Amino acid sequence: MISISFCKFHGFGNDYIVFEADNLREVSSIEDFARAVCHRNTGIGGDGIAILRKLKAEADYYCEIVNPDGSIAGFSGNGTRCAVAYLYYKSLFSGENFKLQTKSGIKNYHFLERNKNSFQFRAELGKPQTITNYELQIANYERKFPIIELDVGNPVAVIFTADFNATDWRSIGREIENHAHFPDRTNVVFVKVTDSENVEIRIWERGAGETSSSGTCSIAAAVASVFTNKTDRKVFVHAEGGTTEAVWREDGEMMITGRAELAFCGEVFI
Repeated sequence: MISISFCKFHGFGNDYIVFEADNLREVSSIEDFARAVCHRNTGIGGDGIAILRKLKAEADYYCEIVNPDGSIAGFSGNGTRCAVAYLYYKSLFSGENFKLQTKSGIKNYHFLERNKNSFQFRAELGKPQTITNYELQIANYERKFPIIELDVGNPVAVIFTADFNATDWRSIGREIENHAHFPDRTNVVFVKVTDSENVEIRIWERGAGETSSSGTCSIAAAVASVFTNKTDRKVFVHAEGGTTEAVWREDGEMMITGRAELAFCGEVFI
């Protein structure tokens, strides 16, 4: 039996289990391992795992995000923030600026503050690759759903709504996640605009289902709101777990500011 150390962090309740790649060499299937440790009843419990590997050039570390169903994510705003917080917590990195290589490219993190075991960062996530208006027909609904389809490191479908309670957003989110229009599946975020500086969101994440927060969905909600002239470029995105500051700059760069907090550390045995 082998023991593997980990720390679990969360960004506004969106929780990730962080491992160092060197400690996972004996794991035969990362997909099966992720499914096991993310299980809320029989494992550690989490919305995904983040695996860190130290690099020697271009970026400081590489981070792979694996969803609870074993699929590989292109990116996760909260998941990578949790991973970077782990490095600061373990004193594996201490500078103000940090480069993280991900499946969707290099992301830049700026350390803002630490309050006990809570770490705040501003992240530059690059530019959205695609922004498209589309009308989607889904099962059991006669009308088509107007969506904003984006690639912000992960695919996201944005739907604007005036009332979450009047929208069966969980069922619709599940249907859209697995819709044939998205061969690799998609995240789905429902957005209610409060005013030019604030939006509320509900989240259905690819491979995870309903989550309390999502950095990827937060910036997608902000970009879609600016794209449709509903808000300013700086938006406070209010999810059920907390508020993320999201900015879509004039030069196209996407930025989010948020916290990652330590839940606990421990060992898992395989």
